[in-house]
Amino acid sequence: MHARTWLSLLSLPLVGAFTYPVLQQSGAPKAAATAQAAPQDPLAGMADIQDVLSLVQQNYVDPPDMEKVISGGIQAVLERAHPLNAYLTPDDLRLPDPGPAVAGLVVMKRGIYAQVLAVTPGSPAAKAGIQPGDVIRKVDGDSVGRLSAWTLERRLRGPVGGSLDLYRYSNTTGDLAKTSLQFQLPVKQSEAIKKGEGGVLVALPDLGPGRAAELKGLLATVDHNQALVLDLRQCVKGTLDEAATVAGLLGAKGTLATVQEAGKPDRIVPVGAAGASFAHMAVLIGRSTLGAPEVLAACLKKGGARLLGERTVGLGVERARFPIRQGGAVELVYRRWIGAGGEKLDRQGLVPDQTLKLGEGDDPLAKALDALKTPLPTPVPAPPVHKAA
Repeated sequence: MHARTWLSLLSLPLVGAFTYPVLQQSGAPKAAATAQAAPQDPLAGMADIQDVLSLVQQNYVDPPDMEKVISGGIQAVLERAHPLNAYLTPDDLRLPDPGPAVAGLVVMKRGIYAQVLAVTPGSPAAKAGIQPGDVIRKVDGDSVGRLSAWTLERRLRGPVGGSLDLYRYSNTTGDLAKTSLQFQLPVKQSEAIKKGEGGVLVALPDLGPGRAAELKGLLATVDHNQALVLDLRQCVKGTLDEAATVAGLLGAKGTLATVQEAGKPDRIVPVGAAGASFAHMAVLIGRSTLGAPEVLAACLKKGGARLLGERTVGLGVERARFPIRQGGAVELVYRRWIGAGGEKLDRQGLVPDQTLKLGEGDDPLAKALDALKTPLPTPVPAPPVHKAA
């Protein structure tokens, strides 16, 4: 039997052992209605795990590495909850920092492969022709299926001048090819502004510290009676604080987002100090609009801006590392962000008001201004529900 089969078998009782206490706390209706039912042991599944381990040791055709079997099973359970979850062994925690240089990629593990979500302009990945939507199967000869999200992210960094080999399927041609990249230090991307007849376009590369101050300087030269097109198609990650400040500068008010965390009441994140609003606003979004930029787009939509482009991935989450007694640790998604309009930004993402696909030769400002001139279709109300007498 293949090793991955053993890992799948092991993961099933682990899922039961970890999820049963949660179901008990949530109060299943049948359990609440059956007051006389005998109490169940939430750790009963641990006996199944021990049986599976014994079977592996006694019957596997080759002597198995039980440490790999156990860690692989735990990793499978964590990834079923969220692909960003990861199990770190004690050896993982002792690894040195891989280095300050990067390949210029943001990827999401999806089972046995990783999908490219964003490519930094001017990075080694961009120069090699890697595009969002490409699929990575191997990293330096290792199958992606055996790597956790934590390990995969480490592999995409290294010393200056270090190299990285990827086996990837092109999203445009479908061809499988080996691509070699050389790590280089990250270069901070600049905000861009383009003025045209009837509007202005501002492109933000991220929502890291200082972006709001830069945006404030750009907006000082803009006529607010014109339409503003905010380009977030290549805006990758950032902080909620910076998103709140940017939202305020663009005239938004009220709530930026809601932060949900297990065992704690929801936390409301307010918009920053309000600035001058624009006559019309459109927000360009796409597959590389990730994390805090998704929160910003949802907030601006609630304030009346029109979302144009393609659906976002949904990375409105936060991770934290929790040590375990055996010496390792787990990295878990422990918070998720809810958009101002109630959008669940955890793997669901934002849906644009209008689909707008832009090619390399297209003018995003002109296309967005044309889209703003087109009225949105009136939503058809749902038919009334008649209750039986």
